[in-house]
Amino acid sequence: MSWPNCRASIENRLLKHWYGTLRPPWYLRMLEPVYRTAYRRAQKNQTTGSGDYRPGLPLIVVGNITAGGSGKTPLVIALSRLATDMQLKPGIASTGYGRQSRDTLLVQADSDTNLCGDEPVLLAKRSGVPVVVAARRCDAVKKLQEMNLDLVISDDGLQQADLRRDVEICVVDGGRGVGNGHLIPAGPLREPATRLAQVDYVVTNGEWSEKPADLSVSTMNLVATAVRSLDEANEYTLAEFQNKNAGITLHAIAAIGNPMRFFKLLEKHGIDIIPHRFADHHRYKKQDFKSMSGATAIIMTEKDAVKCRGLGLENAWYVPVEALLPDDFKRIFKRRLAMLTRDRD
Repeated sequence: MSWPNCRASIENRLLKHWYGTLRPPWYLRMLEPVYRTAYRRAQKNQTTGSGDYRPGLPLIVVGNITAGGSGKTPLVIALSRLATDMQLKPGIASTGYGRQSRDTLLVQADSDTNLCGDEPVLLAKRSGVPVVVAARRCDAVKKLQEMNLDLVISDDGLQQADLRRDVEICVVDGGRGVGNGHLIPAGPLREPATRLAQVDYVVTNGEWSEKPADLSVSTMNLVATAVRSLDEANEYTLAEFQNKNAGITLHAIAAIGNPMRFFKLLEKHGIDIIPHRFADHHRYKKQDFKSMSGATAIIMTEKDAVKCRGLGLENAWYVPVEALLPDDFKRIFKRRLAMLTRDRD
């Protein structure tokens, strides 16, 4: 078995324990205290080592407390647009998970995802604001400080204790919540669930039916309004796309934290698919699509699309999504931004 397939298999097994009804096996529970000790030591080392890094710009950290994706990327895009609506100039900092370079880079919409990471390229494409990746998050922030901006939004970094921030936003996958409540590897938690009570805002990606009764949350909904061809030449509504491809096989691919969310979105719109799940941040190769030849179409997430454009795929499409935020949250967040940028003046 190849490493990508092996990794996907391991992820699937862990997810069954993390979000299923079965108790985690003993060997995962045995490692949970090891992770807890390592996490606490890392937090202590960050804050007692070289000292806290205090950016010269207001810093907003958007992260999560679970391993895997929860919806941070569309939220970061939405927040950057809220800032630009206020005539502010935001920038986005990232480490570019899984990239092959350790250089500090200004990311463009057509940058190489192998060098910059898939999510930073998507952020640059959709947000229209400066995006910088660096091996150390603080170096990305420092680079953005040189660009005459008003604030920085950090894509992830909630667990980076030495990076001083003005606002913390934690994103929770509403369908999954905090899973079985265990720390890695017995469960999906990067840090205890009590951390949710310490952040400024908790935003759930969809309704979180099992949220703690005393926890205040804002619900974000991801809405798909179109299907676009990989070469950007054509665009259809989901209904038009379904009619156009009636009678042919539709293969849906997803290499995101929760692929089932994408597959269910398509099924909700009446699109019948054969789902293909890949490990999060999977680097696609032409051979991944060998079994999808013939009278078929391929449909994918926008995060997958930025990695597949150079593969020469035929009849390939992607579904961009928009994050819809409650009016109350947008009003409160804009007020917070106004205070942060006013204090800076």
